[in-house]
Amino acid sequence: MKPPTRQRFDEQLEWVLRQLPPLIHDLIERVPLHVEDHPSPQTMADLGVRNRRELCGLYTGIPLDERSIRHSGTMPDVVTVYREGILESARCGDGRVPTDRLREEIRITILHELAHHHGLDEDELRDLGYG
Repeated sequence: MKPPTRQRFDEQLEWVLRQLPPLIHDLIERVPLHVEDHPSPQTMADLGVRNRRELCGLYTGIPLDERSIRHSGTMPDVVTVYREGILESARCGDGRVPTDRLREEIRITILHELAHHHGLDEDELRDLGYG
């Protein structure tokens, strides 16, 4: 079986997005979703990540529960998903990336990062099954 291609990943991302409820689509309208192959070296250094395949996604912005008038004029919030990290998380022991696992990892990553926008931290997300 060939390794997953960018096209396959993007097709599955689109499939996952179509399955998400309207409330999530409304949120994505306010917090744009970017897709990149992997995090930049600067992002990895900032987060203390050594292997770029360890990171599936990143929320960049100020969570809603921390915002104030002082944040006026700041850069907009963004959710970034990283193909390599998601593919690695979905990979089976034999190296395959089944479609259902890929879709689930994409879904979890999107919801996980959007939850950061709402102020949930890693411990809270882990308790909810998204960590």
